Amino acid sequence: MQLLGGFQVSQALFVITDLGVPTILDQEGPSTVTALAERTNADPDALRRLIRCLAPVGVFTTDGERVSVTPLGATLSEKHPHSLHSVARASGEFHYPAFGELRHTLRTGQPAAEKYYGMPYFDWLAADPARVQLFNQAMGTFATTLRAGMFDGYRLPPGGVIADIGGAEGRMLAELLDHDDDPTRRGIVLDLPATIEAAQSSPAAAELADRVEFVAGDFFAAVPTADIYLLGWVLHNWSDQDCRRILGTIAAAAAPGARLLILEGLVPPGDQPHPVKALDLSMLGILGGKERTEQEFRDLLDSAGFTLDRIVPTPSPYLILEAEPR
Repeated sequence: MQLLGGFQVSQALFVITDLGVPTILDQEGPSTVTALAERTNADPDALRRLIRCLAPVGVFTTDGERVSVTPLGATLSEKHPHSLHSVARASGEFHYPAFGELRHTLRTGQPAAEKYYGMPYFDWLAADPARVQLFNQAMGTFATTLRAGMFDGYRLPPGGVIADIGGAEGRMLAELLDHDDDPTRRGIVLDLPATIEAAQSSPAAAELADRVEFVAGDFFAAVPTADIYLLGWVLHNWSDQDCRRILGTIAAAAAPGARLLILEGLVPPGDQPHPVKALDLSMLGILGGKERTEQEFRDLLDSAGFTLDRIVPTPSPYLILEAEPR
């Protein structure tokens, strides 16, 4: 019963986050349900019952009418250093309704989101700047959560120009440059026009202004020439056929001796829990892509004319796959 009711819990988390309750409690301390309802323009009885449902799963603690947010619940605060605020909002607004069509995916192979929205997910996102902004914020969140510490101790291969393909706000590139000891390297972030427009007004873009150029484009058509290419959580969005198209544009533009860095999770064998197994369900229902095993990555890269040279473990659940075009 607990598993079957999971969709109710996820929607309750979305609503409570969207109302701003965890942010208020995290920033200002405990409060009463009546005061929270007034602050958030919520019905007091409905809010009391929502909080009561979320307390047993570790989000709040209550003492009569007084409500406190737990350390776990505080991650839903917009101001928390490891905030999942934008992830909760994007999941609730974008993914939750589309997953009602998951049975269609199992029958046809078409992503549930494509059926629900009537077009591919990324096309639907790009049609509304507010959606693009929230999506970029959600993706950027992973830099301080699941990806935290990923580049600790990692040294970039030689090369003066790094191209972050599908890099959104460029947070991953910023982190790599920050860890690097070569101040002469410069970067390029390539993404769709709507994404780049939103990214250029972000705090991350301001930090990168002196070293990084933001370029609007389509990685299926062409990418800039560079010495190092980054594909951070890009290939898992796409089918093998589409991945070969992306890798083909990189191979065509790459400078001699160029290196490719793929940042992804690898699906481990067996039944043990791993974040990428859950993420694979999102790929199935939303985008039509997939999380891959090590052998699937080797086969994919080989079929696209690349050689996988090494896999670098990191302190995070993700790895760095280093490859080069043949």
